[in-house]
Amino acid sequence: MGPVLDGVLQLLALIAALALAYVPLGNYMAKVYSSDKHWRVEKWIYKSIGADPNTKMRWPAYLRGVLAFSVVGVLLLYLLQRLQGQLPGSLGFKAIDPDQAFNTAASFVTNTNWQSYYGEQAMGHVVQTAGLAVQNFVSAAVGIAVAVALVRGFARSRTGELGNFWSDLVRGTIRILLPLSVVAAIVLVACGAIQNFSGIHEVGQFMGGRQQWNGGAVASQEAIKEIGTNGGGYFNANSAHPFENPTPFTNLFEIFLLLVIPFALTRTFGVMVGSLRQGYAILATMGTIWLGFIALMMWTEFAHHGPALQIAGGAMEGKETRIGVGASSIFAVSTTLTSTGAVDSFHSSFTGLGGGITMLGMQLGEIAPGGTGSGLYGMLVMAIIAVFIAGLMVGRTPEYLGKKIGTREIKFAACYILITPALVLVFTAAAMALPTPGNSMTNSGAHGFSEILYAYSSAANNNGSAFAGLNADTQWFNTTLGLAMVLGRFLPMVFVLALAGSLAEQKPVPVTVGTLRTEKPLFTGLLVGAILIITGLTYFPALALGPLAEGLAS
Repeated sequence: MGPVLDGVLQLLALIAALALAYVPLGNYMAKVYSSDKHWRVEKWIYKSIGADPNTKMRWPAYLRGVLAFSVVGVLLLYLLQRLQGQLPGSLGFKAIDPDQAFNTAASFVTNTNWQSYYGEQAMGHVVQTAGLAVQNFVSAAVGIAVAVALVRGFARSRTGELGNFWSDLVRGTIRILLPLSVVAAIVLVACGAIQNFSGIHEVGQFMGGRQQWNGGAVASQEAIKEIGTNGGGYFNANSAHPFENPTPFTNLFEIFLLLVIPFALTRTFGVMVGSLRQGYAILATMGTIWLGFIALMMWTEFAHHGPALQIAGGAMEGKETRIGVGASSIFAVSTTLTSTGAVDSFHSSFTGLGGGITMLGMQLGEIAPGGTGSGLYGMLVMAIIAVFIAGLMVGRTPEYLGKKIGTREIKFAACYILITPALVLVFTAAAMALPTPGNSMTNSGAHGFSEILYAYSSAANNNGSAFAGLNADTQWFNTTLGLAMVLGRFLPMVFVLALAGSLAEQKPVPVTVGTLRTEKPLFTGLLVGAILIITGLTYFPALALGPLAEGLAS
């Protein structure tokens, strides 16, 4: 079997698995967020935190809950890292430096999971499990909660109530993320991933020095890392490490895990708004972009020149031989089109155009299918923009799902799509203009610029993957990337929730012959075009200086 055919067959198997999970998981999540009943364990949690799950919240109260919970999460995770030297199970690791502790706390609370440290050389068992793993669950649950709040904005009328944040947070964690993670962790352990709390072991000599490995609760963290589109690895090599990703099967299984909730949420959306076709239209948009990017990535990585690449069967630099070019391409596209950031290969070693594809995937806003929750609400915002553009073409007030898209709604949507590009481009320009940040670049020229552009694209879009050539463990990058993560996560949520509140207050508009049918293929094509054109116009000059220049020169 050739490497190209192998990659195509793995892609088909992945699509089949996602299709099988789509309806039951999507329906189940809709049921979870529509139920009025509370499980006993959930009641205990509400009582312990002093929250009333039956209180109906308008968007400012919902937003206050999101921000308050996240601020507490940042503070607690920061303190865990700063006190690591005094904690049991620290494996002898010292406390994390203040700038790196801030960066890591901001990273995991914002569902980014950017890491400027070597996991196996910095974090003990308590920080990994009680700190990082916990945030993997709750940060993903926060994203789903915000998406569900926006869906309720479309589904409800003449009320500003969006549900209860604390109820949505707890249900997402207890009823969705936790059960899926338990099953996934068992599968990973059965396939060879490690799960223990052992100390550091010396396993032999390596290039004249001692080689050491430490154990950890790897399989359980790997499961929620993918399911929650988090991405932070127990080891520096992330999902290229055999303790995290032992076999080609686990590699494909992990890709399935990071895609299954974002895709299934389109079914949840369709059920909750009462139109499955609307959910299918969003799914078709996500799927079209995802498959298109995979095709482009496989083409760039298999379109090899020279005898060495022909013998290897593709651009194998930076890729695991047990995984291959095809599966690595699928993983790279899937992890950058979601907010996962996990890697089974190193994107800096991809071809110039291949590295640009991973970068563009993040810059689209990670909406195809995007992160847990963030992908759905990002795509719905883009749908509002597309409806507005269509309205301008025909001179009609735009409508989406029976709600008029007026001046207020389009301002919220416009602010949403402008925030992240502004963060990426301003921070990248500052890093290139100042003398010190440039010293962190391993490479010069277009590839060196790509390292910095990729870092801020990853941080502001809450992805977390790295180009693997930039030394980001400096006060400048720890601080600015931390700020980019925080602002890139919570400023868009402000406008999403404000938009949800505005939509929920409206009276439904009846469908007429002039209404744009947003469940039809025509709208799907318009939405794909709007996403690519808006993103292309925003980022094209920066991409031309980095990956495009490198790719055209090679």
